[in-house]
Amino acid sequence: MIAEILATGDEIRSGALIDSNTAHIAQELEAIGVKVIRHSSVGDDVEILVSVLNEIGCRVDICVVTGGLGPTTDDLTTAAASKAAGVELLLDHTALAAIKNIFKKRNRPLSDSNIKQAIFPIGATRMDNPVGTAPGFMLKIDKCYFFFLPGVPAEMRAMLSDKVIPIINKFPGNRKVCFTNTISTFGLTESATGERIAGLAKEFPGIKLGLRAKFPEIHIKLYAYGDDPIGLEELLSKTSDWVLEKMGKSVLSVTGDSMASVIGDLLRRQKSSIAVAESCTGGLVAHWLTNSPGASDYFIFSGVTYSDKAKIDLLGVLSETIERFGAVHEETAKEMAKGVRRIAGTTYGLSISGIAGPDGGTEAKPVGTVCIGLAAPNGVEGRRFNFSFEKRSMNKVIFAETALDLLRIKLLKAGQTEAIF
Repeated sequence: MIAEILATGDEIRSGALIDSNTAHIAQELEAIGVKVIRHSSVGDDVEILVSVLNEIGCRVDICVVTGGLGPTTDDLTTAAASKAAGVELLLDHTALAAIKNIFKKRNRPLSDSNIKQAIFPIGATRMDNPVGTAPGFMLKIDKCYFFFLPGVPAEMRAMLSDKVIPIINKFPGNRKVCFTNTISTFGLTESATGERIAGLAKEFPGIKLGLRAKFPEIHIKLYAYGDDPIGLEELLSKTSDWVLEKMGKSVLSVTGDSMASVIGDLLRRQKSSIAVAESCTGGLVAHWLTNSPGASDYFIFSGVTYSDKAKIDLLGVLSETIERFGAVHEETAKEMAKGVRRIAGTTYGLSISGIAGPDGGTEAKPVGTVCIGLAAPNGVEGRRFNFSFEKRSMNKVIFAETALDLLRIKLLKAGQTEAIF
């Protein structure tokens, strides 16, 4: 079966709101073997909506539509659907009773505009909304089954998983299954990653490859479609092993885990701990590490020592070191790492000092220069990297990820655990 996704609303069309719904819907449909061939977005215009719905109706088997089911005057999707199907609108008393009950529980008055949400095209199948007030509905237009869902992401996701996916799974034509695997990598560009695994299509013709740049990581997506679940799982496993061999140490995870999550697992398995001293990244490493549940098992302390005085007074960096080498230097980073490890009493100390820009660079130390220190039980090391990103935000992210990658490699070399993949 083939499908399209249609996002409605002037905010989506104009770019005022980022459309996260479409990406989620596409992933969920692909996961059950439905091939998504097109994404579309239209504004709040009934005639344009009707035209697009009719086009889609004669082109694909399934279409998921988001947005335009609310109570306001610019919520026009239901009216457009009735016109496209050539049917009248009718008040659904069961839906109206459910909406009234929601407002009663919330101790809010029901306005006339909310009654609009209980009106559907004749022949539509209502789908109750477990999260919000706007029900969705299913309606066949031409040869296509349309699923109309609210645009609010939490409401859409709940209805997609609870209502839409179970219905699609019962369709006679949806007999294929889809297995996917995501391999997270860091250290190579998207083009370099593509070159490493360029022979995948020839080696494994039954696998579809997708590369996703999730800065600063590259995620390798592998898709296996078919009607033989056992054979597909075996094929996907062999393909994954092939990719791991080609990508080498740049592989972070075969389950799509983030760098911080991978490091957290490694630290926990080794019963090790980490403290961080950051300058230009402003606490970004600490933020990432503490995003993982249970981070208190290994994360002990973080300090944003932005000024030279803070580096000297709090971390114990020698004033002579900064006077001789500057704040952005391997020696300074090493002393920062040793200092934060000493203060926190942790297994490892990680430090970052760099020039994120857009100002502050010199010929010797241009914008994009970062120095990273890593203190461990067996000594301390300092490394310098130069990146060419112009945006401050991008430099902060690549600095933080690079520091964590040095820690990851150190943990893997510690010999106390194997790579988690």
